[in-house]
Amino acid sequence: MTCAILQALVDRGMRPVAFKCGPDYIDPMFHSEIIGAKSRNLDLFFLGADTTCRLLAENTAGSSLAVVEGVMGYYDGIGMSSDAGTYDLARTTGTPAILVADARGRALSAAALVKGLAEFRPDSGIRGVILNRCSPMLYPRLKACVEEEVGIPVFGYLPLMSECALESRHLGLITAAEVGDLREKLRRLAEQAEKTLDIDGLLALSGAAPDLTYTSEKPVKIAGTPPVVALARDNAFCFYYEDGLAELRRQGAELVEFSPMEDTALPAGACGLYLGGGYPELYARRLSENIAMRKAVRKAVLGGMPCVAECGGFLYLHQSMEGSDGESYPMANVLEARAYRTDRMGRFGYVTLTAEKDNLLCRAGETLPGHEFHYWESTDPGAGFTARKPQSDRKWDCVHTSARLYAGFPHFHFASRPEAARRFTAACVRYREELQ
Repeated sequence: MTCAILQALVDRGMRPVAFKCGPDYIDPMFHSEIIGAKSRNLDLFFLGADTTCRLLAENTAGSSLAVVEGVMGYYDGIGMSSDAGTYDLARTTGTPAILVADARGRALSAAALVKGLAEFRPDSGIRGVILNRCSPMLYPRLKACVEEEVGIPVFGYLPLMSECALESRHLGLITAAEVGDLREKLRRLAEQAEKTLDIDGLLALSGAAPDLTYTSEKPVKIAGTPPVVALARDNAFCFYYEDGLAELRRQGAELVEFSPMEDTALPAGACGLYLGGGYPELYARRLSENIAMRKAVRKAVLGGMPCVAECGGFLYLHQSMEGSDGESYPMANVLEARAYRTDRMGRFGYVTLTAEKDNLLCRAGETLPGHEFHYWESTDPGAGFTARKPQSDRKWDCVHTSARLYAGFPHFHFASRPEAARRFTAACVRYREELQ
């Protein structure tokens, strides 16, 4: 639904900006890589209210409007609360919310569903509904029923379009770059949206959003030549928060992309390394066969180059990793550990990381908000941080740390802790000076 609306807006010649509620990496790829819309994450757990509003405002500047895609059910947040969920984000930012209600196999109960959600909280912010998988013949009567029973407008419908379905794998949707006929699917969705959605009504509603209020501080950039941070970016390593990368640039870093699958050396002048998450397990053979890159990464990290390696990047630093084909492949051999597949998602969800000692990103006792989701495990996940689940007593050790290293399963967001971006950038400068 989000992609259909975005594509229809682009086809109209507009410049929409897309946002995803929560920590998901893959949905923004569909927004940006295929549709061409700028896309960012808005995550209240990571960022808090003030930074969330600032990033929404800054990223929307100069665009036609912002389209925010929700996550899970409207009120679903952390645990059994609404914290950091779609409702929380809509309320925090004052964004009018449109409920996407599944109408397949429903008649009057569709109105009950919408009414229950719209009135569950007095400040629900739900200003309209779109009926999904709705029969064209049923729609006029269903629209009239919902509007009469609930008192909010229905902004159209999409019929069942099985030919436009998207495939999933163990961490969610397959990435946008892997869908061969995605552009054709989006074209069909956009054409249908123009026929059966009230896009003009949605545009009018967007004007009801209030101005955002937030504080803004100008970062103190590292003096001198910007340190070059080698950023792994290909099909194996593609999970990054773009506003997190922007924070590194705000702190003075120059990010230069490279491919651990295709390139044989780190970018010239690199004095820092950022290995993000992704699907290295799907490309284990190709990563392993690139011996020159594995050796280059091992030499750089063991030689003291500051390195951030999250989840998939962490797996790449292992001695070996089990690929999705069940075979074991040599990796960069920075950590004395083996990565292997399990049969279930490991420690899924938000965590608060507390540093057990001073490290690359923070001092002992300081915290970082994080997020874990992985089927692969490690024989040594590290013990530099203690991870705690919010609203829970669960905790565990994780992450390999040193003055020059962060390597572990938890993902984090540099925009949530600008001081961590500052420390990483400063460490890169010190390493460069040591080489001179």
